[in-house]
Amino acid sequence: MTVNADDRLARQIGFLVETEKLKGILRKTSPIHLERYENSAEHSWTLALMAMVLGEHTDEKLDLMRVLQMLLVHDLVEVDAGDTFCYDLAANVTKTDRERYAAERLFGLLPEDQEREFRQLWEEFEARESGEARFANALDRLLPLLQNFHNGGGSWREFGINVERALDRQRPIADASAALWEYAQSVFQEAQQRKLFHVEENALDELPARAIPRLPVDETR
Repeated sequence: MTVNADDRLARQIGFLVETEKLKGILRKTSPIHLERYENSAEHSWTLALMAMVLGEHTDEKLDLMRVLQMLLVHDLVEVDAGDTFCYDLAANVTKTDRERYAAERLFGLLPEDQEREFRQLWEEFEARESGEARFANALDRLLPLLQNFHNGGGSWREFGINVERALDRQRPIADASAALWEYAQSVFQEAQQRKLFHVEENALDELPARAIPRLPVDETR
């Protein structure tokens, strides 16, 4: 089939077709009430909805449109890099390089001006220096907390995560919203009372087998 489109439109459509693959990237948390792993696309959609609903609880006045843009862009690199489970220490060693290569390829599919815009949004989210990025990251930490709590422990139970490691993972919430951090701490307290965490010494030596994309070889080096 031959489709007529100028180069700019063709590159934009090509990017959108490629990023459909995000719907096939599975995370290690499950949607509330569902007995399956969520995919990264629905994760990003939920975060965007959370930003709209919870935006009034930020510690400073923010550009919520930029927060939404960051949340929709931040996990696109997983099309190539895959989702890296936050508690998987071995996989996290290569995470930065895998995602950097993915950003270069994926955002490079776009016209040059949009490539720069998407790359800046992704890098801003990763750096966590702006108020918008801190709030976007806070929501990214809050969602798995809610999912694990409402799923009877979820990935905490499945992968043997103790309360100390789980709490440490959530601390960036405090950098963006005192109200959300207070709420998160109350969730942790109730989760402990319900015994939703792994209670023995945590040892995440081995995770279920899953594919970690290989890093591309840079033949120029």
